[in-house]
Amino acid sequence: MTMRHLYSCLLALLLPLVLLRLLWRGYRQPAYLQRWPERLGVWRVPPRPVDLWIHAVSVGEVQAMQPLIRELLGREPALALIVTTTTPTGAQRLQELFGERVQHAFTPYDLPWIMRRFLRWTRPRLVLVVETEIWPNMLAACARRAIPVILANARLSARSARGYARVGGLTARTLRRFTRIAAQSQPDAQRFIQLGAPARRVQVTGSIKFDLRLPASLRDRAEVVRWEWGVNRPVWVAASTHDGEEEPILAVQRRLRQRFADVLLVLVPRHPERFERVAALVRREGLALARRSQGAACDVACSVYLVDTMGELPMFLAAADAAFIGGSLVPVGGHNLLEAAALAVPVAIGPHCFNVAEITRLLVAEEGAVQIKDAEALGSLLEAWLGDAAERARIGERGYAFVERNRGALQRLLVLLDQALQRG
Repeated sequence: MTMRHLYSCLLALLLPLVLLRLLWRGYRQPAYLQRWPERLGVWRVPPRPVDLWIHAVSVGEVQAMQPLIRELLGREPALALIVTTTTPTGAQRLQELFGERVQHAFTPYDLPWIMRRFLRWTRPRLVLVVETEIWPNMLAACARRAIPVILANARLSARSARGYARVGGLTARTLRRFTRIAAQSQPDAQRFIQLGAPARRVQVTGSIKFDLRLPASLRDRAEVVRWEWGVNRPVWVAASTHDGEEEPILAVQRRLRQRFADVLLVLVPRHPERFERVAALVRREGLALARRSQGAACDVACSVYLVDTMGELPMFLAAADAAFIGGSLVPVGGHNLLEAAALAVPVAIGPHCFNVAEITRLLVAEEGAVQIKDAEALGSLLEAWLGDAAERARIGERGYAFVERNRGALQRLLVLLDQALQRG
């Protein structure tokens, strides 16, 4: 029995627990129970055949693929696409961005019979997998049908590489099934090669996240929001925060209020199922709260503005004086710094940034961002930034210039897609 067969047997044995976990998540966030049979390869209306299947996990990956999808649809409007996501928030964001122009399905579980069923219905000419989604049975099923698979915007942290190395034989055979691995950076590319990917198939294309396109109206909408808050008051954003981060962030806000009496924290939790808990935490901490979803006024007495809506983070970053990127005070691995940098907003990130390690390293080296070791250091940094407009402008401008210099991954990825589709 091969390692992949053992993997499949283990996954099949764990399937009841996976479904119980889905039920539990659905209890806390009902959207997880919507269309849940799709994860088992059962649809009310089966998916239509497509030219391209893009697998993106959640909001971040959908957002990253947005410029690519727009470019593809703009060049070839008849191109049929399906995007699969694991989370309902990713599905919601895809719907907001593209409506009915792009099919959506929840990602089928990586069991052989489920993957075969999905491919029988969709019959893609090409599969594009985003970032670090490496599924052995998906790749084996595509190989049997001679469907090329590209791992796009590929990243692999040292931590993840060590995990994959524990099942080195399965990892190597799986990586060899990719037609091309388009890595974000040279260290990412080297880790894939060390794990068994053929070097000739690994190419550094850069991060497509540098090619983000901000709507022309974004600045105007941000200016309106800033007028509502107060033009002269200091404003900072804590973006994509996770469980265990809000308490120290609120402590930072209390500290800042001692120096800047009207400073406003715009708090943007990563997952919508946590909105209510975060709101309750803010109230327990005794800080005046306004919630975006309730349209509440945010006057100078308001200390925390809770963004409990989806898809609006760029506007709030554009309206802020400084930003902190969450998932980095706790060992989640951090999130995308580039949205803030592209808006010339000075950005800080915590010590746990292994998901965005290379971009963080480069942006910090360019003095377009600052990495802090803990919440106390974040408080000191924000005190300095909010009290010095010239320093904020200097760091913001360096971050903006860094993003502009590194654009181009989108075009390099499009070349790979064109080549694969022509062969298909």
